[in-house]
Amino acid sequence: MKSLYPSLFFLCLTIVWAGCSGKNTPAHQNQNNVNEYKKLVGGGCDGCEIMYIDMPENIPSVDTSSGWFEEGQKLIVAGTVFQIDGKTPAPDVILYYWQTDNKGYYSPKEKMDKTATRHGHIRGWVKTDQNGKYIINTIRPAPYPNDVLPAHIHLSVKEPDLENEYYTDEINFDDDKLLIAHFKKHKQENRGGSGVVRVLIRENMQIAEHDIILGLNIPNYPK
Repeated sequence: MKSLYPSLFFLCLTIVWAGCSGKNTPAHQNQNNVNEYKKLVGGGCDGCEIMYIDMPENIPSVDTSSGWFEEGQKLIVAGTVFQIDGKTPAPDVILYYWQTDNKGYYSPKEKMDKTATRHGHIRGWVKTDQNGKYIINTIRPAPYPNDVLPAHIHLSVKEPDLENEYYTDEINFDDDKLLIAHFKKHKQENRGGSGVVRVLIRENMQIAEHDIILGLNIPNYPK
């Protein structure tokens, strides 16, 4: 799994206006770093490297988050990851997810890696099976307290033959009352396809299907 870890160069690029040592660097050097960062597949993102913190060596296609065992509405997110043609299933793709708890906070837990606490304790990984399928058992995230942003689950993707990861559209829920107002002000990027999922109810369980098309609307995608 060491080959999946970002190089020191990529880690340095996530530090704004500071070098790897933490010392200030010349403005033109920082601008060069920013320009290189933008050339990454997906254009880079704030905190991309957190995906690799505590990543298990063996990642199954089904993951159950710690939130599943906490208070909250149980939610199953399942889907298929496709190649850029939208038809061919993509195996061995790692999806990293993180979300708020049932109160809308990225709540950390004791003994978490200090850097990863910004993503909270409800986080995990799945790797698509040979048919491109994955399942995440978790709870329905709550929206941020006193905010107009709809509830969501963040996703980052690491393809086996790409050097760096990239993010896709967040998973949003079609029954979220905050969703329509939000999309009136903010246009969807549809990175990897639409993140809006239809929520189905089976007994006391919510089920959502979320497919992803690799590279769709992803800047600098090479395929």
